[in-house]
Amino acid sequence: MLESNPIPTTTIGGGGFTNINTPSTSNIIGSIFTPEQVACVCEVLQQSNDIQRLGDFLWTLPTFEHFHNHESVVKAKAVVAFRRGNYRELYNILERYQFAPCSHPQLQQLWLQAHYNEAEKLRGRPLGAVGKYRVRRKFPLPRTIWDGEETSYCFKEKSRNILRDWYLHNPYPSPREKRELSEATTLTTTQVSNWFKNRRQRDRASETNDRKTIDMSPSHNDDNSLDDLGSTGSEPTTKGFQLDYNNQQYHYHHHHHHMKPTTTDIIDSGGIFKDYHSL
Repeated sequence: MLESNPIPTTTIGGGGFTNINTPSTSNIIGSIFTPEQVACVCEVLQQSNDIQRLGDFLWTLPTFEHFHNHESVVKAKAVVAFRRGNYRELYNILERYQFAPCSHPQLQQLWLQAHYNEAEKLRGRPLGAVGKYRVRRKFPLPRTIWDGEETSYCFKEKSRNILRDWYLHNPYPSPREKRELSEATTLTTTQVSNWFKNRRQRDRASETNDRKTIDMSPSHNDDNSLDDLGSTGSEPTTKGFQLDYNNQQYHYHHHHHHMKPTTTDIIDSGGIFKDYHSL
């Protein structure tokens, strides 16, 4: 339900929608249409994307609050404000009225896209994923169009869980299945399609990285050959030989100042050390 606060009264030239027509025009609209009929006209014009006619119709409404406080009328004013680039008026409308949950997805998109547009205009370049994330953090959704449930990239966790479960069943949903998912998640079919596309790309990238990691692992190399030691006495490269080498080296240095290793000890160790003291 909407709050009882009336919509701010500004003229059409300033971005608002208060009637500035002659009294006779307002009286005609008020005498012909009920608030419910006015709301129905706003919904039809909005669904047909006829923003110009929608704005003209809102302009002709009388100043009676029972016309302007209907949720469909307030949403129509928000849409017109957004399409005309009057974002201050849009934010004012969205922050002042408590909208029904069924209206939240559409109004959240208006709120976010308006802030994206302003940020892009200020920076002079399109926003990337990181830029949009920063905008969302800087301008969180007002509670008038958000029920408090945590969202990720504007997706509620409940919606994300539905998409994840379906992805495990079928990563390539058909158009009909996308429409069903759209209804179940309150997302648009485009959002559903993009989610599946992005998820498939992430999984493919993850699989590619995993294969590279396996190919570069020591178990897939030939470094465990003793031939790698060469004639220069270079250190062995495998972990097992490195550990044995370290143990023997530690043993050698540990007793270096106390006793000389015997030839038998050196031979038993694999011949890696030379008995320099016997030279």
